[in-house]
Amino acid sequence: MSDHAFETLQVHAGTPPDPATGARQVPIYQSTAFVFRDADHAAALFNLAEVGYIYSRLTNPTVGALQNRIAALEGGAGAVCCSSGHAAQIMALFPLMNPGCNVVASTRLYGGTVQQFTNTIRKFGWSCKWVDFDDTDAIAAAIDDNTRAVFCESIANPGGYITDLDAVAKVADAGGVPLIVDNTSATPYLCRPIEHGATLVVHSTTKYLTGNGTVTGGAIVDSGKFDWSASGKFPSLSEPEPAYHGLKFHEALGPMAFTFHSIAIGLRDLGMTMNPQGAHYTLMGIETLSLRMDKHVANAEKVAKWLEADDRVETVTYAGLESSPYYGRIAKICPKGAGALFTFGVKGGYEACVKLIDAVELFSHVANLGDARSLIIHSASTTHRQLTEEQQIAAGAAPNVVRLSIGIEDADDIIADLDQALAKATSLALACN
Repeated sequence: MSDHAFETLQVHAGTPPDPATGARQVPIYQSTAFVFRDADHAAALFNLAEVGYIYSRLTNPTVGALQNRIAALEGGAGAVCCSSGHAAQIMALFPLMNPGCNVVASTRLYGGTVQQFTNTIRKFGWSCKWVDFDDTDAIAAAIDDNTRAVFCESIANPGGYITDLDAVAKVADAGGVPLIVDNTSATPYLCRPIEHGATLVVHSTTKYLTGNGTVTGGAIVDSGKFDWSASGKFPSLSEPEPAYHGLKFHEALGPMAFTFHSIAIGLRDLGMTMNPQGAHYTLMGIETLSLRMDKHVANAEKVAKWLEADDRVETVTYAGLESSPYYGRIAKICPKGAGALFTFGVKGGYEACVKLIDAVELFSHVANLGDARSLIIHSASTTHRQLTEEQQIAAGAAPNVVRLSIGIEDADDIIADLDQALAKATSLALACN
């Protein structure tokens, strides 16, 4: 169905009527295991000689339908779904890294990712080099013989900064390493990173793809375009795999090498499995993705303009504002809009931010984004709390900053709630000035 429009793919891709029953909606295959036709069928499945279902830790028809749909929307060769966005990041790196290897990552990332890349991956013997991705020379200088990937977000959380993916991809290509792009905040409706040179795309499907705050999940989409055998840097994909009688994944599976490795090795051994009911919720959410994203963007633009004009606000980071240094990237990277995630600085600093959080009524104070509801959080005291103040500022989560995820409610109601909350939060600070 690759020749169909996005709006058609989000409803139909990867989900033909169920062959057994004719069910139009994808059934929830709530089954741990699947019966083999005979001994030869079982052997073929375990040898990767035939595609099918063995055990739901590896493959499941409901999850498989979601994988096919996300791959179609991103324009990838294949996709693998897993238990969360954080799981997707580890699974994306898993076939690429060995002890002593590093990833070059943008300083503008979700705080949990900064933590994962700063501390947790060291337990695998991996490390991360942090770079301002507006400086492509610095990215190039950071790539060394042990670098195995370059990592960034298309629209960065929390500030809503837009990454120049084309420029970053050129640097990664020159360094002979894949570019991994977290496309959670943009979704494939606003941005298709593979078209800008990304090798792999990761998602927290928990967010906009599901869109209703019900289930967690993650996905990794492979472009199928990277030559894993060219440099000798990626032996998990280019060299014989002992667990499969010396199978060379890239040689045998070509564009699907990464996808099959992530299922046959990654899900098998790491066990970061998405449950079929969660996949079903996400499939239903994706059916309305374009409709929701258009409303998210329209609301965000209106709210950001209102905030920018308000005396109680110091700064607004929304890239959709003409004052943003990233405004010029929208037409190239996110032609349908700059998303609905951004931050604003509150006069009165940290304490005013805390008062604002406690004063909102329509907004939900939660550690999530991409819900149909408008969400708010003070990143410095929550999602980015584990970081130093220097890291918080670099990530766009300074102590005086509040993050908004603008929902699909009426924009005037959203503004009214922010107005009354700002009045309560900044009255003392303004009086002192």
